[in-house]
Amino acid sequence: MRKPLLIEIGVEELPAIPFLKELPNIKERWSKILSAHALEADFEFYFTPRRLTLISNAFLVKQADSIEELFGAPIEIAYKDGKPTPAALGFAKKCGVSIDEISSASKNGKEVLYYQKSVLGLDSKDLLSSMIEAFLKDLQFGKSMRWGNGKENFIRPIRWIGALFDGKVVDVEAYGVKSDASTYGHRTHSYDALQYNSIENYKELLKNHSVILNPDERKERILDQFQKIEKNNDIEIELDQELLEEIVTITEFPTALLGTFDESFLKLPPEVIIASMKEHQRYFPVFKAGTLSNHFVVVSNADTDDYSQIIKGNEKVLYPRLSDGLFFYNNDLKNGLNNEGLKKVTFMHGLGSIYDKSVREEKIAQYLLNDDSQKESMNRAVMYAKADLLSDMVYEFTELQGLMGYYYAKKVGEDEKIALSFKEQYLPDGEESDLPSSDFSAIVALANKLDSVLALFSIGKIPTGTKDPFGLRRAVLGVVKIVIDRGFSFDISQDLKVLSKNYDNVDLELLETFFLERVSRYFDANPSVIQAVFKSGERDIVEISKKIEALNLVVGQAHFKDSFTTFKRVANIIKDMKLEDTITVNKKLFEKNEEFKLFEAYQLVSDKNYNNYKDKLDALFGLKPEIDDFFDHVMVNAEDENIKNNRKNLIALIYQNFKNIADIKEISV
Repeated sequence: MRKPLLIEIGVEELPAIPFLKELPNIKERWSKILSAHALEADFEFYFTPRRLTLISNAFLVKQADSIEELFGAPIEIAYKDGKPTPAALGFAKKCGVSIDEISSASKNGKEVLYYQKSVLGLDSKDLLSSMIEAFLKDLQFGKSMRWGNGKENFIRPIRWIGALFDGKVVDVEAYGVKSDASTYGHRTHSYDALQYNSIENYKELLKNHSVILNPDERKERILDQFQKIEKNNDIEIELDQELLEEIVTITEFPTALLGTFDESFLKLPPEVIIASMKEHQRYFPVFKAGTLSNHFVVVSNADTDDYSQIIKGNEKVLYPRLSDGLFFYNNDLKNGLNNEGLKKVTFMHGLGSIYDKSVREEKIAQYLLNDDSQKESMNRAVMYAKADLLSDMVYEFTELQGLMGYYYAKKVGEDEKIALSFKEQYLPDGEESDLPSSDFSAIVALANKLDSVLALFSIGKIPTGTKDPFGLRRAVLGVVKIVIDRGFSFDISQDLKVLSKNYDNVDLELLETFFLERVSRYFDANPSVIQAVFKSGERDIVEISKKIEALNLVVGQAHFKDSFTTFKRVANIIKDMKLEDTITVNKKLFEKNEEFKLFEAYQLVSDKNYNNYKDKLDALFGLKPEIDDFFDHVMVNAEDENIKNNRKNLIALIYQNFKNIADIKEISV
């Protein structure tokens, strides 16, 4: 039998960010507790900033009765001379019965002591208290707190617990709170408790007291209001999904409102205005005809007939934020871009200052640069790229580093490509991030990332396990993305060897392995294909990319698996040969027509020029008929040593051509 169950945990306002991190796990945590107690049930989870609510419309009244089987010692140990040993008596005691009630059963091929007993299921109402407490303790929000005289920790103080099962209050006492059947509405209405007697009554009470329990409904309400504001004012609201989720989490009755700020602030870079809105106030920026306007949208949690004072209050709060931003901006322009102060800013202990980092980056950039005419510009770009770290604006909004350098450089008439490189030096900075938009910016970005990796490796700050506090995996992945996107030649072995000369104690073997691991994670391909390309010895990132793409397409073809056995046989025959050596074939030693045919077919393939690796691989795999005929009619291990070696060389020549692209014996299909 199943009955409705309602559980509500009332808390002081939840902090949005840590709560949202745990949110994807909450339903799973309750499901595990249900399974552990044999009380599986469908349920819904809802939340507002002041409550966590679990609702099941059909919850088991009691656990199902079950049969418990107990197994003991083998019979030959349990009985000696027909009499029970201590092992048998102990088992009977464990089962709570006399020895006469113990039987035997077969287990793992042995006859052992056995007892079967019926276990009556417990009433759910007797289990729910411990289940709720276990659920609360299982939630992982990061930092937690204590309050009052309590010893338990939780993300915020728990103020009430509602627990109603089949219309009756379930006795729960946890975190210093006793359960009842009451809840609280929006604070705009009242601070008094609201009594309920059913799930429907609970939902109705919240609705009537301006609490939208379902977060999806709150989000839908916000989006509907956004659309109306946009339509009525001919504007476009920038919809930041992360900010939207945060707003949904911190509101019970959201209402979107349009505010205004003085147009004079629009002389600020738009990113500064947007950062001021989002970072400090949780406002949504507003655009008109594609340009940032002097408006913003705030989502209020109040329920009132007159929102004018709320709008004015938020406008008043934003004004000093933007005033500070304008002051910082004008002051930074007055000071100009100067990198001397970077000599006093430590990059990391053992690696000098940010200025020292810039000097190292300049050497990397000059090495990567192929255009001598741009050497002076590149030097200036790298040496001044981080000058905005000294600005007041970046001190206030660290996420604007690089971007403010771009605006300040443009204001003082800096070369456009240099200014743009300031803006793009940290790209890519995320999974879906843009990449540098020019070769010039790309080299500045590569220099930044490569120095970070080489420098930190030189002082032993190497990622281990899942730990990567300095983001070196992300930096290397950024290098891979940029190099492939711009088509730069970058040999992981040779180029890192040259660049490492400016650093002490770089383990090049470990560094190369680290790079190859990032390269392998970049590609969505058969892992064995990636390893096959690595085993070819190729270390140029762009060529690795082309080879993986080509081989993966070939391996993915429907007929490949059937034909691949032929080439596995080729690999086995030449497995002990050194393919790096010069391999020659003497046609005069051919005895079979199939040898001539295979050699001629191979020559046609090897002499041809191909537009890409895919075409060459198709041609090489196209030798299958000739290779099969060769294996069917030619004895490779001939008695004559010269003939045997000549035949193996013929096979090795074919494999050598494969290995220029990939070592195909590594492929698994």
